[in-house]
Amino acid sequence: MFNMMKTAILMAAITGLFMVCGQLLGGQNGMILALLFALAMNFFSYWFSDKLVLKMYKAQEVDARSAPRLYAMVQELAAKAELPMPRVYLIDEQAPNAFATGRNPQHAAVAATTGIMRILSERELRGVMAHELAHVKHRDILISTISATMAGAISALANFAMIFGGRDSEGRSNPIAAIAVAILAPMAAGLIQMAISRAREFEADKGGAEISGDPQALASALQKIQHYASGIPLPAAENHPETAQMMIMNPLSGGGLRGLFSTHPRTEERVARLMAMAHGR
Repeated sequence: MFNMMKTAILMAAITGLFMVCGQLLGGQNGMILALLFALAMNFFSYWFSDKLVLKMYKAQEVDARSAPRLYAMVQELAAKAELPMPRVYLIDEQAPNAFATGRNPQHAAVAATTGIMRILSERELRGVMAHELAHVKHRDILISTISATMAGAISALANFAMIFGGRDSEGRSNPIAAIAVAILAPMAAGLIQMAISRAREFEADKGGAEISGDPQALASALQKIQHYASGIPLPAAENHPETAQMMIMNPLSGGGLRGLFSTHPRTEERVARLMAMAHGR
């Protein structure tokens, strides 16, 4: 119930942001158009954003025959977590990462890159997939998927502002408003994503450790992923940075606003918390 409330607040906040941007760009008519666009985006995000994200990453659905190791692992962990079996996807990328998506546990999907399966041991991979199932159990997946889709739309709105400029309430050109929207809208979207993501990762680490029964394995996996991911780009994430907050580890190269608005807590802090769990502290 609490996460459903957070989702509603997020959608309302982004709708309000769209309306402000629309008013700056086109006066009252712009605000009305932005409201209609935001409502349409909210509808689309709720029902279809998971499919859009999976398509962005060229994820391929697998089953017990095509990926027996991964599928059996997710099946066992989902049963332990008392969750319906999610759809399982593989992403043909060397960068090690994983994410969960979907609007609820009954319509969930988990995805892992071929890179993460290559570098992690069975025990470590189990910890990672348990982390993703914890996101499903906590109903984080709707929030993260909607925020990714809406942040992308806000970035598109900012680009529109830079190209076409803004109008005041009397229809006169207002380039200052256009510049303000182009700069502030993506920053606001980043702040919204950052606010919902960092605390969520700590909770998924804890939930994943409880599902797998092995906090130390997840801690080890996080350290390995950070080590390898820093040197291997994930093109889909670079092209769609709004989706980075869905990953178990930030896949972006960093720098500039990306570094300032990081959606993930420091790996060292995540590992320290997991090791404290492992030692019963």
